[in-house]
Amino acid sequence: MGHPARRTGLSPAEYLAFERASDQKHEYANGEIFAMSGCTRAHSLLAGNLQRELGNALLDRACEVHTSDLRVKITSTGRYVYPDASVVCGAPAFEDAELDTLINPSVIVEVLSDSSEAYDRGDKFAQYRSVPSIVEYVLVSQKEVRIEHFQRQPDGRWLLAILGPGMQLELESIGVVVDVDRVYRKVPLGPSELD
Repeated sequence: MGHPARRTGLSPAEYLAFERASDQKHEYANGEIFAMSGCTRAHSLLAGNLQRELGNALLDRACEVHTSDLRVKITSTGRYVYPDASVVCGAPAFEDAELDTLINPSVIVEVLSDSSEAYDRGDKFAQYRSVPSIVEYVLVSQKEVRIEHFQRQPDGRWLLAILGPGMQLELESIGVVVDVDRVYRKVPLGPSELD
């Protein structure tokens, strides 16, 4: 999560009014707003590569791939977040007529960073698990070629697959397979870059 902004004690309606007038993005939880920080080159490339792979695979299907500019609401807790990517197949549902707050994504992608990794793995993942439509959660490392794919099972448990070089990310809920190496193409990891 980002750093707390100066405004606290906001209602969800006040947050949305503030956010829609702001030049910066802020997440919202329990009356507090949290400024979202910028990202590294690797983070931007990873998010862009995965968004492109998903978008190309779903081009001829009734699915939408969204960037981190589209807000997602965790309806059960009233939290508003900006995942690095989200996918919805079928009719997207939005909180209101502004069409800027998605409430029914099926796949969420987060690129891990030093400042957000604990949050993305812990509290944020717990929030996402409370959304019935979310059935797949993908964490992408920017330190090594490593993708963690969590998939909701029919009994409510979440199954984890850890993927590395030469492997494939299989997003069963949307019928898409992505080569891990393509996600990391041209992404600098440490002192060297992948081709």
